[in-house]
Amino acid sequence: MVDIYGTTHSRRDIAARSGALSQFAGVRLMTLGDGVERNVRMLEFRTGSGMRFTVLVDRAMDIAELEYNGKAIGWHSPAGFRNPALHEVEGEGGIAWARSFSGFLVTCGLDHTLAPEEVPADNYNYPGRATVRHVLHGRVGSIPARLSGYGEQWKGDQCVLWAEGIVKQSTVFGEDLHLLRRIEADVGGREIRLYDRVVNHGFLRTPHMFFYHINLGYPLLDEGARYLAPISDVVWASHAGDAYRSQGVGYARAGAPADGFCEQVWQHEMRANAQGEVPVALINDRLNLGLEVVTNKNQLPCAFQWQNFQAGNYAMGIEPSSHHVLGNLAARERGEMIWLGHDEARTYDARFTVLDGAAETADCERRIKAIASQPKDDFPIPSGQFPSLASERNASGLRADTR
Repeated sequence: MVDIYGTTHSRRDIAARSGALSQFAGVRLMTLGDGVERNVRMLEFRTGSGMRFTVLVDRAMDIAELEYNGKAIGWHSPAGFRNPALHEVEGEGGIAWARSFSGFLVTCGLDHTLAPEEVPADNYNYPGRATVRHVLHGRVGSIPARLSGYGEQWKGDQCVLWAEGIVKQSTVFGEDLHLLRRIEADVGGREIRLYDRVVNHGFLRTPHMFFYHINLGYPLLDEGARYLAPISDVVWASHAGDAYRSQGVGYARAGAPADGFCEQVWQHEMRANAQGEVPVALINDRLNLGLEVVTNKNQLPCAFQWQNFQAGNYAMGIEPSSHHVLGNLAARERGEMIWLGHDEARTYDARFTVLDGAAETADCERRIKAIASQPKDDFPIPSGQFPSLASERNASGLRADTR
């Protein structure tokens, strides 16, 4: 059954009350028409619950806006949703990625994440290419998808809104990695489900790194908004040392927008629940509103928190990751790089749920605290202890998916 507007309806009830489901819910394809966003295809999802979100078909099928009852949850940067044709991926020493960085969900990968790096390319068996120079957070986020399909699918009296596409990050004498993405949301629901599969379509042994840059903005993000997570250890902080407390913002609560704020990035070690899931949330108690992100510890064992409380760029990121913040070369040296052979793959699942009201935010907090009680000190001393991922990744393809 479909729950909308305080009433439970069957499929027949819905049909009887509207000429088309699109009256209050559905998925439609549109094309943006002006400025740097011109000719970018976008899918708009409306669930009939007050939740609306958009998917950028021409930007790796990432999620642009997310809003609930008119309140923004996702972040927009000054860069806008730039058409990939205008994007110089290799520019500015590898940080031109920032000129196209905006939206609720930005996918990072597929063969590199984190800071620009130059790494060996001997795996590609091409004499003319000794190294690969990687850009910030990888290339996938600026690649248009081939849209496989979208629409509304009834399963009895339940209706699922969906979209599927394929993003190909491919070159000659290099990687040939494909991201197969499916996005779902229920009519009447407040949850987005993301199903990703990254497969090596090529025949060369290829490195794979992946993470979700989930970006939250005002009004959900505001001074005093609380970051909740099952943290067992604060591993690392970009600003640790003499500057650790200088900006007056710890990990647990958001600060107000500030002129000259310098971004802070943390890596937390998270515990999972009995199902292997890691829930993380941002809660705004003034609005009784929250956003919960759930990922799988076995798929994305590392977790970052990005605080960019700079005026004009006010954002916070929840960032589940396949690798530590140490980077590409370190992953290779530590035996933690994921190497994919032909037709080998990794799968990643994520859920994004809007929390509406004090009861739902309190329940989310209770569930997270039941897994692990995060540090009470806003400025816990980072341990510097990065758990090894090597044994799991070298054990007979424990993390492999060859479906």
